[in-house]
Order: sequence, then structure tokens, then C-alpha cells
Amino acid sequence: MKLYRLITLLLGATLFATASYGQTQTPIDIALWPNGATEKNTDEGKACDESQQIFQPSIRVFLPEGRSTGRAVIICPGGGYYTLAYGHEDYDYASYFTHQGIALVVLKYRMPHGNHRVPLADLCEAMRTVKAHALEWGINPDDIGVMGFSAGGHLASTLATHYPQELKPAFQILFYPVISMDTTITHRGSRDNLIGQNPDPQLVDCYSNELQVDADTPRAFIALSDDDNVVPVENSLHYYTALHRHHVPVSLHIYPTGGHGWGYQETFRFKNEVHNALADWLRSF
Repeated sequence: MKLYRLITLLLGATLFATASYGQTQTPIDIALWPNGATEKNTDEGKACDESQQIFQPSIRVFLPEGRSTGRAVIICPGGGYYTLAYGHEDYDYASYFTHQGIALVVLKYRMPHGNHRVPLADLCEAMRTVKAHALEWGINPDDIGVMGFSAGGHLASTLATHYPQELKPAFQILFYPVISMDTTITHRGSRDNLIGQNPDPQLVDCYSNELQVDADTPRAFIALSDDDNVVPVENSLHYYTALHRHHVPVSLHIYPTGGHGWGYQETFRFKNEVHNALADWLRSF
């Protein structure tokens, strides 16, 4: 992986010597499932209407202009599996990643609306699409990670713990994530919207991602605030413990204040600290 990035950097220095490092090209928009989705929900046949939480599953790709590391991140906004908080939890991160030579892929995924498999199916399709375009976009197909916020963190960690082998993410970045469906620590809205109010216990265990970690789970970066009163901190703590117990490299960052949902917002006091820590972590492997 490191050799690939070294070669890419050397080629980039030759081909783009006059380009500014980290500039972003015009984003690329691609609708997912051109032949129809494999998993359907109760919105099937309805027109997309974001005011009604009916989203067109799609990706928007931001590629760095100039030198590239060959790395990419697929980002999943939060919203409690009820809506999508895109903006401060995805689009606003484009320049942050492209300035590091990392491609950013923003995913709009469908809400479960009666089928808990729908969001993960959309994320898997996004990963397939990025891999299919990897050569065209200058991306290493083995260096594509996932990132998520809140319920989007649950979705990202679900792929990281339930992945089909050919779609295994290289790493996971989780900001104040929902991890567990255990009623004692979960975010109840995310749980109810994903698996219903009275789910089968097996479904609860399946989507309690702290229970699904093994030695092959991708390395992780986790960040949250100690005073988060929306998603209990135990979600991140239990996930960290499971990763650590299985000797999966994990970096956990807990900030004293900030609450929930800070994303890229300037009002988050520790914005620079978490972004510097994440950049250092990304350079570490």
C-alpha cells in the first residue's frame, strides 16, 4: 500500500509539477444502481423527494488535482437513519481530504423505510463503483476507507464488520458514532429507524457492531466528545475495547466538550485538534 502511494506521488510530481498541491477538480456525480437496486424499501416506485426523506442513492466524487496519494475515503453523513446531515458532515470535508492528496467520495444513501439492508446495500454499491473507476480516478482499489458520523458511523462500522471480502474497507474513521443496538447504550432513534421497535434479538446482535469485531476488522480512528448527550460515549468505548481486544490498530480521541454533531463546524472548539490528529493518523500507514 505504501509502495503504491510512493509511486503515485513520484508520478504526480512529474506530471503535475506546476499544479498546486491539494486543489480539487470539479466533482463527479454518479447515480448508483443504474439497473435497479438489489434491496428495496417502501419508497420503491416513488419519486425522489428529500423533503420526505426519499433520497436518490448516489455518490459525489472529489478528486485532488495534482499529486495524489491514491487513497480514497467514502463518507456517510449521519441523521439517525431518518435523514442525511450532508454539508457539515460530508461536502465540507472535500478540501480537507483533497489537500492531503486523498479523494473524497460523498455517499447519499437511502433510508431503511422497512428494510434494514438498504443503507448497507447502498454503501456496498458505492464501494463497488469506486473500485470499478479506480484506475480512471487514480485511486488504489486496496486503499479505500469508510468514514461516518453518528448513524453514518454505524453504517460505516457495519461495512467494516460485515463486509463481503471483495469490498473490505482499508480503514474506518468514525466521528461520534452509533455502534450498538443494545437498548442500554444505543441511540434509540437510529435503532428504531433501522431495525424497528420490536426487532428479533438476532437482528439486535447482528447490528451491534461491537459484537462483530474480529482480528480482520480494519484499523480505526474514533473521535467524540465526552459530553455527547445524544449518542452515549459507551458506543465508542465498547467498540474501542473490542478492536483493542482483537489487536486491531485503533486510535481513540475523546474531547472534553462539543456535544454531538459538530462535523466540520467552526463552533467545535477542538476542530483543529481532531483534524490534525486524523491527518497524522492517515500518514501513519
